[in-house]
Amino acid sequence: MDGFISMVNAQMILLLYLAVGMYCRMKNIIDDHAKGKLTDLVLKITLPCMIFASFNRPLTPDVLQKTALVLLVALCIALLSFIGGKFLYYRYPHERKCILQYCTLVNNSGFLGMPMVSSVYGAEGLLYASFFIIPNRIMMWSAGLSLFTQSDFKSKCKNILLNPGIIACFLGLARQLLLIPLPGFLDSAIGNIGSTTSPLSMMIIGTMLVGVSWKSLLEPSIFYLGAVRLIALPLIALVIMKLLGFEPMLTGVSLILTAMPAGSTSALLASKYGADADYASRCIIATTILSLITIPLLMLLI
Repeated sequence: MDGFISMVNAQMILLLYLAVGMYCRMKNIIDDHAKGKLTDLVLKITLPCMIFASFNRPLTPDVLQKTALVLLVALCIALLSFIGGKFLYYRYPHERKCILQYCTLVNNSGFLGMPMVSSVYGAEGLLYASFFIIPNRIMMWSAGLSLFTQSDFKSKCKNILLNPGIIACFLGLARQLLLIPLPGFLDSAIGNIGSTTSPLSMMIIGTMLVGVSWKSLLEPSIFYLGAVRLIALPLIALVIMKLLGFEPMLTGVSLILTAMPAGSTSALLASKYGADADYASRCIIATTILSLITIPLLMLLI
């Protein structure tokens, strides 16, 4: 129940940020060009800073053990999402099938999940969340990208290793292992920049909701995706964590990140490689809205 109450409080804060984003879009304070630039700012600057700042704690044997458990669950879910996607959407045409598979495999754990974990569990939760998203990011630029195009192995490795979030994880881990001290002003600056991730990311998501035809979201295939992405996968993850004896905080972090909506990159890749970009955008918006309901309910199961 404590996790549920914390999640509801966090959701209320995030919804206010989302409402501000909708207002800014309606008043044209944030137009499409500004939205693109703000997205780059979050993904390339503020989110990596938030991830790096989360590593500012001792790397004890207990932390290492918990990190290994979190990585194990994240890897199991990533593999299950990839394999399941091959069978769950066989009856759909290719231009939609690839989107449904990608949205099942790749979620919005970085853009939306990390701020949500930060709001509920603070810096300690962020540390484990930083590791949890690693398998998802690897799958995004390997198996996920292959759903739209056949890229070579070198390109896949480059996309993975040069991802700002992955780089921030490596730098943070190196700092912990080597006990590298940072000047106080630099630590504070990185932490302060990272703390802007939550409001900025939710404001950007709010801009996406303006001008959407709500009727276009009421499509059976999108609700089917929502059931898989937002309910089935988190419940499977919860069973795995119960079997492994996860403590409540680790369970909450893993559950939140598994229950995230479809990844925003699905629309970008669909547009670039000739799939149904409009359908991908509707999948993102619909699952994002639904997740605001399903995640607090899932937290009741912890």
